[in-house]
Amino acid sequence: MGASHPALTHRAWLAAPAFALVWTTGEIVRSLVPFGGFPWGRIAFSQTGSPLLRLAALGGATLVSTVVALLALVAATAWWGLRRRHPARAVGAALVVVAVPVAALAVPLDVRAQEGRASVGIVQGNVSEPGLGAFHNAREVIGNHSRGTIGLAGEHAGELDVVLWPENAADYDPRTDDQARDAVELAAETIGAPIMLGTQSYAFDDEGRATARYNDVVLWEPGVGATEVYAKQHPAPFAEYVPLRDLARRFSDAVDLVSVDMAPGREVGIVPVEVDGRSVPFGVAICFEVAYDALVRESVAQGAEVIVVPTNNASFGDTAESEQQLAMTIFRAVEHGRAAVQVSTVGVSGVVTPNGVVTQRTELFTADALTADLPLRTSLTLATRLGVVPDVVVGGLTAVLLALGIGLGRMRGADRERGARAGSGSRRR
Repeated sequence: MGASHPALTHRAWLAAPAFALVWTTGEIVRSLVPFGGFPWGRIAFSQTGSPLLRLAALGGATLVSTVVALLALVAATAWWGLRRRHPARAVGAALVVVAVPVAALAVPLDVRAQEGRASVGIVQGNVSEPGLGAFHNAREVIGNHSRGTIGLAGEHAGELDVVLWPENAADYDPRTDDQARDAVELAAETIGAPIMLGTQSYAFDDEGRATARYNDVVLWEPGVGATEVYAKQHPAPFAEYVPLRDLARRFSDAVDLVSVDMAPGREVGIVPVEVDGRSVPFGVAICFEVAYDALVRESVAQGAEVIVVPTNNASFGDTAESEQQLAMTIFRAVEHGRAAVQVSTVGVSGVVTPNGVVTQRTELFTADALTADLPLRTSLTLATRLGVVPDVVVGGLTAVLLALGIGLGRMRGADRERGARAGSGSRRR
């Protein structure tokens, strides 16, 4: 819409921001609808190796996407200027493309611990069969993570505040299954620390049939058991639940592989962990939740001092999905000024500083374990404080552009019609 309008075509300084606003508005809409949206492809998440990443602390993904889209059209303007032999336009555009990332380097990113540090273990247990068969071997996944934790205890028993396991690390719920309970309890007692683990729970009707399931993160205290639970707020449509099931079945009977739909949790993603005698809120975003601005922002706004992203990437094989997810974890660390940990069943797991530096990481489809001291931080970045304001501003400006375009189009149409009538009248005379 924007850059093709005659009022913009000959004014690059207007075309670039118009294009950027329209592009980002499209991203915002796609992040909301349908079925709760899917923001995985936002171009902001591509900037974790760029100086523009620092802008995340000012305006989140909306600001970064807008700037990237703007610079893309400015860069195209530079190329067009060269081809059409307009050197002044090309040089001016090139200077903008260089100046904006350089200016972004001036955005300060604080990495200091403000409330002490948390010592965490990170266990990536791995699976023997990648892909959809990853959980076909009963109790293999929970066994791998229990053994990985016991192995970590060889050097770190009694030293850690919490051990992080990934999404679905307990393929049987230790709250209801005796063997799973024994495996988790043995690991927790051996390491001498609570375990934050991923599992699933079910709701049943009066006849004992499962009516819903929940993707849970559970804090398991040694000698006590489950003490805190966070249920995933945004299940993935057509993967964890099937909307419009009867209609979808007409296209594929694979929808019935999801036999019990996952229901959304209602609580903000926070799991409190005791660190040095203080209850520290850990912000939790399960798997794809890290892509949703509001979910991570709400946990930080309500007190989260670090961010944890437990995920199960086994189904995606050797694709780039896990690396893409780590990029989003990096982005959220900078956006909210928090240390972040991504912990995966099969990789990639990683530790990220509040300024977006990956200090440790694992490889895909390997069993591994890490330890890290995470700075605990309570100050809020501008992006966290602004919340949805950047979205409202971008959407509002795009609506103004659309209204102006429609209005100007109608005015030009009326002018052409009057001109045609005037020309017809003069010919008759």
